[in-house]
Amino acid sequence: MGKSQMTKAAAVRIQSASAKSGTVTKGSFAARAQRAASKNK
Repeated sequence: MGKSQMTKAAAVRIQSASAKSGTVTKGSFAARAQRAASKNK
């Protein structure tokens, strides 16, 4: 299985799940996912 790019929809799901459990910090996986999605436009 090859690498796939982070989509905005996937980043939103990750961000949402992280936010439900607490705050989303700068270096968190959710923050990195959001940044990767924005780069992959």
